[in-house]
Amino acid sequence: MQRPKALNGLRHLALTVYPFEECLHFYHDIMGMTIVRKANENLVYLSCGNDNLSLGRANSPQNNQNQSFDHFGFIVDSKQELQHWFEYLQSQGVPLLDTPHDHSDGARSFHCIDPAGNVVQPLYHPEISGQKWQ
Repeated sequence: MQRPKALNGLRHLALTVYPFEECLHFYHDIMGMTIVRKANENLVYLSCGNDNLSLGRANSPQNNQNQSFDHFGFIVDSKQELQHWFEYLQSQGVPLLDTPHDHSDGARSFHCIDPAGNVVQPLYHPEISGQKWQ
């Protein structure tokens, strides 16, 4: 059997988070994601317009430790926009792990931490920044 047509990108991420309300505030109010749907008091779906982030309520901080990924990223459209995000997140008191820096492939990024301890990478990448998916 042949492999099906190529996948069309990774655009859905489901996290269980503690503290839930603080994470919802971070992604909605600080990062500017739209609340697409509140399934119930323990599950909310958010979007930047071409993706889907699911936040589920973890009952304790220990539940956050079950996730075994290094980080996830949000694409920005330019290096200038990336710098603006860095300055904005800094002004909001978001913990920053580094400053904007260039990568060998022409990308530029920095890392911050959400209230549940997840590492988030705002990222400019010349091959995918500026693309709008339908």
